[in-house]
Amino acid sequence: MVKNAVGDEYDEMAEPPEVELSSHPIARAAVESLRKVFDPEIPVNIYELGLIYKIDVMETDEEGKSDVYVEMTLTSPACPVAQEMPGWVQGAIFPLDGVRNVDVDIVWDPSWDPSKMAETAKLQLNMFV
Repeated sequence: MVKNAVGDEYDEMAEPPEVELSSHPIARAAVESLRKVFDPEIPVNIYELGLIYKIDVMETDEEGKSDVYVEMTLTSPACPVAQEMPGWVQGAIFPLDGVRNVDVDIVWDPSWDPSKMAETAKLQLNMFV
């Protein structure tokens, strides 16, 4: 376990190698919420699976409410939950304090592959490299 910039402990092995996170505290809170959203076909959360490419947080109003933008992909264009997954992501992030709006974009470039997974996800799936 290591500590991040705000002193929270987290496991470096649980971080996917290619995620772009805003420095805003809501981004880290969003990550923790997304760790509770699981791909229904793979027993790993969507963050550690490497489906989340970017979380950007923009201050939007005088009350400190922020818009959150998430760029993500799916394991396959034929994913059976492609229509539902953006709603799951919105549902995980929207209740966080300070969030005004959540936009989720599904992108296909770059395409997902197992190299985008966190080490913990690979271990859970017995993918030893």
